[in-house]
Amino acid sequence: MMRPARLAVGVVSAGRVGSVLGAALSRAGHTVIAASAISAASVRRAEALLPGVPLLPPDEVVRAADLILLAVPDDELSGLVRGLVATDSLRPGQIVVHTSGAHGVGILRPATEAGALPLALHPVMTFAGREEDLQRMAACSVGVTAETGDEAAWNVGEALVVEMGGEPVRVPEEARALYHAALAHGANHLVTLVADCAELLRTAGVGNAERVLGPLLSAALDNVLRQGDRALTGPVARGDSGTVRTHLEVLADEAPEVMPCYATLARRTAARASASGQLAEAAATEIGALLDEFAEGHDAQ
Repeated sequence: MMRPARLAVGVVSAGRVGSVLGAALSRAGHTVIAASAISAASVRRAEALLPGVPLLPPDEVVRAADLILLAVPDDELSGLVRGLVATDSLRPGQIVVHTSGAHGVGILRPATEAGALPLALHPVMTFAGREEDLQRMAACSVGVTAETGDEAAWNVGEALVVEMGGEPVRVPEEARALYHAALAHGANHLVTLVADCAELLRTAGVGNAERVLGPLLSAALDNVLRQGDRALTGPVARGDSGTVRTHLEVLADEAPEVMPCYATLARRTAARASASGQLAEAAATEIGALLDEFAEGHDAQ
């Protein structure tokens, strides 16, 4: 794997992701020569993680850098790139990296046409924008996307990830949307699911719901990551339709906003348990009919 030369790095902007990746690149021997920071929180992060780095407007950051790190929200990225090109802030030979999970390198097309090398490097973790994030990078995968067929660009992206302490994972341009949907479905919806579970326990009068859930959910996550569908347990996977009915009834009464989510996930659980041979066809059919019954009743309300 080729190792990038020591680069002058510009960070746009020094939010939770940009400040940490900038610090990681600095630790790898590159020089962060400038960063942009608008909010007070971003300024504080820059002062903590990028000490002594001047804070400049984005166009000035970009003009001074060899490697430009665009760590802005997904919906701002396209306009930012077009604006940098329109103001002649970019020059041929620069490396332009964005950190968005939702986009590949296509969104950097204006920069590519201006002569820059486009890369998408998406760390698969959540950031607090603090020092400990640098340690967490050691266990972090990073989705790497470069121009199709440009092996040198792929190598540059992977080398930068390794230098920052992460593990590069190649994600083709055409697979980027599905890749990001998978991560969002798992991480974002998991938070919603766990928060709903904790709220249900509190409604049931259980104190310290998070402590009660912690060991159970940690074991379930560990088991599914190691065993896949073999980790499935519970009434749906066992075909215990009586218990599932009781769950649906109490949720319809006590938490009707949660019941459709339970039913949808129960249907997916039954499908996966059936496909993996853990749930007999007759039991899967019975569970499906029960879920249909409750879905029809919910729709009629």
